[in-house]
Amino acid sequence: MANKFKLVFIILLASLNFAHATNSAPSNYFNVKDYGAIGDGTNLDSKAINKAIDAAATAGGGTVYLPAGNYLSGSIHLKSNISLLIDQGATIIAAPVTAENGYDEEEASVNTTYQDSGHSHWHNSLIWGENLHDISILGQGMIWGKGLYHDFVKNKQSANKAIALYLCRNVNIKDITILHGGWFGILATGVDNLTISNIKEDTNRDGMDIDCCRNVHVSDCSVNSPYDDGICLKSTFGLGFARATENVTITNCEVSGFEEGSFLDGTYKRTIKEPTGRIKFGTESNGGFKNITISNCVFNYCRGLALETVDGALLEDITITNITMRDIVNAPIFLRLGARMRGPEGVPIGELRRVIISNVIAYNVEPGQGVLISGLPGHTIKDIDIKDVKIYYKGGGTSQQAERQVAEMEKGYPEPGSFGVLPAYGFFVRHVEGLKLDNVELSFLTDDQRPAFVFDEVKGAEMRFTKAQTSGNTSSIIIKNSEGINMFQSLNKPDGELKN
Repeated sequence: MANKFKLVFIILLASLNFAHATNSAPSNYFNVKDYGAIGDGTNLDSKAINKAIDAAATAGGGTVYLPAGNYLSGSIHLKSNISLLIDQGATIIAAPVTAENGYDEEEASVNTTYQDSGHSHWHNSLIWGENLHDISILGQGMIWGKGLYHDFVKNKQSANKAIALYLCRNVNIKDITILHGGWFGILATGVDNLTISNIKEDTNRDGMDIDCCRNVHVSDCSVNSPYDDGICLKSTFGLGFARATENVTITNCEVSGFEEGSFLDGTYKRTIKEPTGRIKFGTESNGGFKNITISNCVFNYCRGLALETVDGALLEDITITNITMRDIVNAPIFLRLGARMRGPEGVPIGELRRVIISNVIAYNVEPGQGVLISGLPGHTIKDIDIKDVKIYYKGGGTSQQAERQVAEMEKGYPEPGSFGVLPAYGFFVRHVEGLKLDNVELSFLTDDQRPAFVFDEVKGAEMRFTKAQTSGNTSSIIIKNSEGINMFQSLNKPDGELKN
């Protein structure tokens, strides 16, 4: 009997301790409704949200909680040691951009010369933070940038970003949804230890720009952005100096270019003629890109993968694997070393080197640009390995297009379409040193009168187990001004070196 009473006492004591712990947990929670938020989508709630954030910061940190409701808001100011928790059924709605709605003006920035205005200011945003640490934006709720501008607007209140972070560290953005995010759904500049996980974006411009950031992990994200890039790595001069974006993983993500709003509502409308939507490095490339891996990603109805350095920086040590693409509207793979040189004078032309791309399948690719790898005269792209790749092009290229001369475009904006229709349907490779193609298969859905490959000023290329469909008497490969092009069981050519 004594043991029975003892057991009952222990259970009762444990229950009391559990109840105490449960009741004490909300002391770290700061419900915005306790600070005056209405959540009716009509009254402006940003003052109440900022009061809750201030209270949490004064208490040493905690979770600012937005329960279900519609919170019309101007600028929200994040602080260190704060989690902004947007619950299921809760939506932060960007109010129309007016002085009365409490948006912050563009701050004075260290440099506005070498990058777009959107990359020069962060305070003109719906949610922003500067020089912060240990912050999170979490929850199953939504951020709707309804009132945000989608471009630069020349007035004091020109809010155009859903989330902007500048010189922060230890940042976690997880599970939220962003609809119509303005110029940038997420802009992170100079942020270290950044994790973006399981978010959905259906937006009108860039989904996320990761700029001059280190130690970044993007995973399980779906980004639909018909008019701009989905997941974009940049390295601008926005910090006032060149800083690389480095140590980055992007995995298990999907990018697309369906009509804005149709991704989230499940209708997936294909009304945009040439959607963007892709994963890209560049075009802003003052600091460069290093030590980056992309894996297990899907491209659907958008442009292809783009790696670009055009402002005098290194792009090096990149591994990309397990990529599937469908309905791609320009080059499925684009590697560009250019000389736009938008940056301080005296910076030398950059380098693009040591890139491995493997296990890629692309189906129904538009015929204008195939894989495009282009350096500059005297500045070659180096050490590129492409293996285990299958690409199915739409075809339809003509013999006249096969004769076309492609301009160098040294200082042009680095976009595949700028080069026009290419003379090869599969690979156009120019100013490259050290190229390996292994187990690459190219084909078209309708006849194409262009060769599969054009090599122009290529030094040292190895083609192993490479196959390509051709039409009639069209040659599978054209070689110009090149040397050291070696074949092994490829293109129905004899093994050995292939001459010009």
